[in-house]
Amino acid sequence: MNEENIDGTNGCSKVRTGTQNEAALLALMEKTGYNMVQENGQRKFGGPPPGWEGPPPPRGCEVFVGKIPRDMYEDELVPVFERAGKIYEFRLMMEFSGENRGYAFVMYTTKEEAQLAIRILNNYEIRPGKFIGVCVSLDNCRLFIGAIPKEKKKEEILDEMKKVTEGVVDVIVYPSATDKTKNRGFAFVEYESHRAAAMARRKLIPGTFQLWGHTIQVDWADPEKEVDEETMQRVKVLYVRNLMISTTEETIKAEFNKFKPGAVERVKKLRDYAFVHFFNREDAVAAMSVMNGKCIDGASIEVTLAKPVNKENTWRQHLNGQISPNSENLIVFANKEESHPKTLGKPPTLPARLNGQHSPSPPEIERCTYPFFPGTKLTPISMYSLKSSHFNSAVMHLDYYCNKNNWAPPEYYLYSTTSQDGKVLLVYKIVIPAIANGSQSYFMPDKLCTTLEDAKELAAQFTLLHL
Repeated sequence: MNEENIDGTNGCSKVRTGTQNEAALLALMEKTGYNMVQENGQRKFGGPPPGWEGPPPPRGCEVFVGKIPRDMYEDELVPVFERAGKIYEFRLMMEFSGENRGYAFVMYTTKEEAQLAIRILNNYEIRPGKFIGVCVSLDNCRLFIGAIPKEKKKEEILDEMKKVTEGVVDVIVYPSATDKTKNRGFAFVEYESHRAAAMARRKLIPGTFQLWGHTIQVDWADPEKEVDEETMQRVKVLYVRNLMISTTEETIKAEFNKFKPGAVERVKKLRDYAFVHFFNREDAVAAMSVMNGKCIDGASIEVTLAKPVNKENTWRQHLNGQISPNSENLIVFANKEESHPKTLGKPPTLPARLNGQHSPSPPEIERCTYPFFPGTKLTPISMYSLKSSHFNSAVMHLDYYCNKNNWAPPEYYLYSTTSQDGKVLLVYKIVIPAIANGSQSYFMPDKLCTTLEDAKELAAQFTLLHL
């Protein structure tokens, strides 16, 4: 705080000395009664606030703040974020120079306050022409563990993880879609804190650690999307997982209609899970409590409320979980059953417009051009050496997906019909040669398009969705 800084408040450009900075922060501390401590590259304001009793606020109460002007400090920032509610702790990341690092974490005392901060302060003009970004901050306590022997049971995996890492709370394992006596080759390990999970991840670095004689894969599990309580109160669709591949939509509808005939509107099944749509929310909630844990065709099912997301988001968020604007459901899919999604198989989300603001989606890959200078060295590469995030279309994703599974490229077959008003409508049928002799010989969406590009893109989205 002894460096000179530029004070851009209200568009001014006067120099604010270290002494003035210190005076402003001391005045803030005196006014609020909060303590302030700087350590490990961050400055903590509060945590806990004056008079706080009991444990810290639960997960979901913290927001991340980005694009903060580098010469802005707590004396300006805290009053802005206090508009949303009582601050438990404000952590501003700091440089050695005395400037901030452009981002901070604000923990409120309740989840409702954190959600309000996102709604009213995301894209807030904190200085003329300077807009901050505010989104939910997730303190990830869950690791993804891949390449686990498929014959291992949950109890064995839990015992082994407790032996080799500290702070293990639970292990989540899902049975194979085709053989319920085996796991899917991966598990999610829940730890008591983010620190415990981070220490475990460091210890289990791939290539240096083995479980049961196998080199395992370790990464952070993708956090679940947060949906506000008000939106969840309107959901009348159930997500049903752990179904048998052979179980039909008709069977599912009949089973869920048993507790109240005619309550189910429709069912959409994909591989070993399904979405069950009800006419009324009350019936959906009642069916969830009745049907969770029940057996259908010999499989014990899990039933939860499906989570809505904003339908205006594009499907191209991440290969781990994608949204199709022309499709009915959002699915989390992996490279194949033998592979592993890093997203926990909790309720997938289904498209539904949210009222008001929503949690920001992960940023899309940057799309821009750069000048090509004479003499620039170019290196030949294969598209398959890139990451999935470099592809911006479902067609490219599907080709990449097939290559990663050592499958032949997808085959596209074009069909057309004529609409009542005389328009030529197009649809593609896709055949994946490697699985064409299996339970599904081809993939074809139930919608027709007016352009060739849209038809191909929709067919590729539909195929990825079902894989």
